[in-house]
Amino acid sequence: MRISDERQETYTRIVTQSRHAPDDNGSSLRQAPPAPGDARPAPSARDRALELAALRERVAGGPDESATAAQHARGKLTVRERLDLLFDKGTFTELEALRRHRASGFGLESRRPYTDGVVVGWGQIYGRLVFAYAHDFRVFGGALGEAHAEKIHKIMDMAEAAGAPLVGLCDGAGARIQEGVTALAGYGGIFQRNVRLSGVVPQVSVVLGPCAGGAAYSPALTDFVFMVRGASQMFVTGPDVVRAVTGEKITHEGLGGADVHAETTGVATFIHDSEEVCLADVRYLLSMLPSNNRELPPAARAVDPPGRLTGQLLDIVPADGNRSYDMRLVIEEIVDDGEYLEVHERWAPNIICALARLDGHVVGIVANQPASFAGVLDISASEKAANFVQTCDAFNIPLVTLVDVPGFLPGVAQEHGAIIRHGAKLLYAYCNATVPRVQVILRKAYGGAYIVMDSHSIGADLSLVWPTNEIAVMGAEGAANVVFRREIAASENPERTRAERIAEYRRELMHPYYAAERGLVDDVIDPAETRFRLIGALDMLRKKDVRLPARKHGNQPQ
Repeated sequence: MRISDERQETYTRIVTQSRHAPDDNGSSLRQAPPAPGDARPAPSARDRALELAALRERVAGGPDESATAAQHARGKLTVRERLDLLFDKGTFTELEALRRHRASGFGLESRRPYTDGVVVGWGQIYGRLVFAYAHDFRVFGGALGEAHAEKIHKIMDMAEAAGAPLVGLCDGAGARIQEGVTALAGYGGIFQRNVRLSGVVPQVSVVLGPCAGGAAYSPALTDFVFMVRGASQMFVTGPDVVRAVTGEKITHEGLGGADVHAETTGVATFIHDSEEVCLADVRYLLSMLPSNNRELPPAARAVDPPGRLTGQLLDIVPADGNRSYDMRLVIEEIVDDGEYLEVHERWAPNIICALARLDGHVVGIVANQPASFAGVLDISASEKAANFVQTCDAFNIPLVTLVDVPGFLPGVAQEHGAIIRHGAKLLYAYCNATVPRVQVILRKAYGGAYIVMDSHSIGADLSLVWPTNEIAVMGAEGAANVVFRREIAASENPERTRAERIAEYRRELMHPYYAAERGLVDDVIDPAETRFRLIGALDMLRKKDVRLPARKHGNQPQ
């Protein structure tokens, strides 16, 4: 409906007044009640509607233009610019935009901006419902107070009730010091909900600025963490505190920047060079996840033929187990259109964890990486894979495990670093997983690492092997040195005897059909058949239904 010229003039006047409001209380928008005997008519419903429109425009614009300019000068987008990139155009609905804090003291009573520094609401990503909260660094530096926390609590509860993913855009200075313990209690409420939602709906944290102190624990409790180089920092205690307590000098970036958490700590699942690319990848990730743990991941129409042969694998993977190759090339050859999303790409690179599609259906891929430390399992690799397996199992994503592993990494540092405990995490995750699970052994599968990488003995539904596979307690060289130690030592020609016994061990126990003859693997397949055999197996397992024993929860290795 067209607004009359008179009404448009009134609307323009109200908007102009609101943009030049003298303080954060919105006083220019409130009209005093008419004095006794005042003949002026009370504002009409249309006047009130125009006043509301002006107020909404003011709230959407943020505290003032200088705060927005300062945000842009830092190379960062504003909260609403971020939400526009995250959600499908025009679908975001904001909740409690007019919320304001009720705190007093330390000047807070005269600073009561709308939103209280956080924007919450829901919208659609690729047509599917998603909830979000986003800190506004322009208001109190994004610091969390009582009202701020209550808004986040509400949207988290709504995500749980609706069974939809939750995205947190983090850009805040931690707890609002002026509000004291009520701010800390607000964080407690967030953490409690993070845990309650864990494994129920996907939770994604996108760190786009500082995330310090208690605030850092919420991303750590979620399923995926995104960071941006040069803008994101996460740490429990900042550089100044570290220097004061320990004497160590370090920058914010060096202590808790994106690269540190991507390569060293493993806290960051994905890192990017810009907010725009980061938020586009958040959308892509959510397109591969179900809305909740009661649904299957969304399927897409497959263009890549399910019966396509993967003959290139015969050239990619050398038959010689001592030669290296890039497992990513194997994954690209197998999955739809060669597309996959690698998780924790720069942390523990000796194992690959990725989401991809096979015939349009989402799968989680766990694969040893011979191009990095020969693909051995170590502390970080075990923890990385265990977390990924648990996430896939929680959200009904079938698992494909590509095996080429020489064993666990030996050494004092690994043993003293508790490789037993960390390796057990991966073992526990696989044993506990009830989703469809298919193992493919390409070449080596030695010792305990063979068992841990989803062998038949721990519950894999199907185990397929290439004719280049070697499944054994250890390599032939090491085995011969142990089994025939005395014979070799007593021989007139130890080197010749050792070579003969190595050949004998390999011939008797390490030929590619040894495990198949004993029913420990289901089939030996041509590598060129890998893609369509996987698709067929997963199609057969689509309605797999396994119930674990009744229990409150398992006591998994810590």
